[in-house]
Amino acid sequence: MAGLTFVSSELPSEAEALDAYSRAVIGVAERLAPSVANLRVSHRVRGGRRLDGGGSAVVITPDGFMLTSAHVVARSGRGRASFVDGRELAFEVVGADPHSDLAVLRVDAQDLTAAELGDAERLRVGQLVVAIGNPNGFAGSVTAGVISALGRSLPTQSGRVVDNVIQTDAALNPGNSGGALADGASRVVGINTAVAGVGLGLAVPVNEATRKIVAALMTEGRFRRAYLGIAGGTRPLPPRLDDSVARPASRSSRSSKARPRQPPACAPRT
Repeated sequence: MAGLTFVSSELPSEAEALDAYSRAVIGVAERLAPSVANLRVSHRVRGGRRLDGGGSAVVITPDGFMLTSAHVVARSGRGRASFVDGRELAFEVVGADPHSDLAVLRVDAQDLTAAELGDAERLRVGQLVVAIGNPNGFAGSVTAGVISALGRSLPTQSGRVVDNVIQTDAALNPGNSGGALADGASRVVGINTAVAGVGLGLAVPVNEATRKIVAALMTEGRFRRAYLGIAGGTRPLPPRLDDSVARPASRSSRSSKARPRQPPACAPRT
């Protein structure tokens, strides 16, 4: 019949059927899946009962070091890690930093597939990212999305705030914590840490600052921070001082309290 176009009965090849987006996600999943472990942890709670939990971790060295979220292994010094090749190994917590929500684990192995760490500072809003983890115990689950926003802040269980957190619309669920957030080149640019809402996943960035934290956890088991030990807030300047400042409605910082046995309280008074 004139004017009608018939669909060919020949099936397209696999390369033709997959678009560029699909090929990118498949490539990341195939390269990173062996580097993401499924964690099982347990710890005692009041009454002597044991509470079981789970999460994910990313292999960062072939000799057994893994990176995860600190809250996944909080109050638990060891657990079990399983991999896509069927191995299940015991792990120990080498060090944890609740202030950044990062922890380093180690298993007894010498031939693990280590993931390549990227640089979150180079990310752009709208960029493709792939999340790999074990939501609700479903090992090796893959979701994809884009960078929704950069520079978010995330309060941690320790009370501190992690800055420059990555926001993504890639679906994250309980159990994804500690898993990998990777770019299209299969480089891990974030460690999935929280679900802020539907389509609002948050990840701790992998950048120069977090690399220093991870290195310290691997070698020392902790990350040392400098601190002042004082509490304070902003106050408006007195009128006589405000007149001498170029900017209107100027404010100043005022120390209101020094914590006991901290550097300011122990300093000699003059």
